[in-house]
Formats: sequence, C-alpha cells, structure tokens
Amino acid sequence: MASLRTRLAVLLPLAGMLLAAAPVEAASADSKKGAQVYCYMRSNGNDHSVSFKASYALIKRQSSGVFKTSPEHAAVMITETVVEEPGSYPDCGRYLGDLFGGKTSKKSSSATSASTITNSSSNGATSTDWDADDRYSY
Repeated sequence: MASLRTRLAVLLPLAGMLLAAAPVEAASADSKKGAQVYCYMRSNGNDHSVSFKASYALIKRQSSGVFKTSPEHAAVMITETVVEEPGSYPDCGRYLGDLFGGKTSKKSSSATSASTITNSSSNGATSTDWDADDRYSY
C-alpha cells in the first residue's frame, strides 16, 4: 500500500492544476461581458470614459480571482475578446484604440488639430502645449 506521503505527492499537483484552470474560464466569461458592455455603449453614442467605467466595473465585480483586475488588464481583456470574435462585436474595432490612449472624440481631435495648425504657423517655435495622452504626437 502506498504511503500517505506518496499519495500527497501525486494528488497535490493534480489538485493545483485543477484549481489553476478554473479562473481562466471565469476570466473569459468576464471579458466577454465587459466587451459586450463596452461595445454596446460605444455604438450607442457614449464616450470612452463612461463606457470603460461600466465595463471595468463589471469585469472587477464578476472576477473570481484573488487579485483585483487592473484597468490596463481589463482593456487588454476587452481587446482580446473583440479580436477573437469580431463578428460578435460589429464595428467595435474602431473603438479599441481609445482603450489605450487614442483620441476619444471628434471634438477633441479637431481642437488638437486646430491648435497644432496655429502653433506650427507661429514663428516655427516648438509647442509646449501638448496632450499627455497623445504620446506619439510630434
């Protein structure tokens, strides 16, 4: 008969693998719900901040893990879900850039363009008025 130590050496790693696999499926369901909320709200005219707050709150509250989901990870989860199932989220791909600091509205992008034109036309000096969220604007 196998000793208790041998039985534990075999059973504990198996139990650990089963427990580790469970949160992956829960995270997948949470990200689907988060993506549905984000894409639905954006397609109905809500701006990025409101839509992301709603989807992030849903992802945080319904996650079964020990650790809290960060906003950055929630954005990645939403993006992965939309990219994996683009047919389920029609026209949502155009909003994914906003999750990572892209322009959030037409008003702000036209205002930024106007200020860039004004700044570039004035004596060639470098502009000190830049948007911190616009990392790649030169």
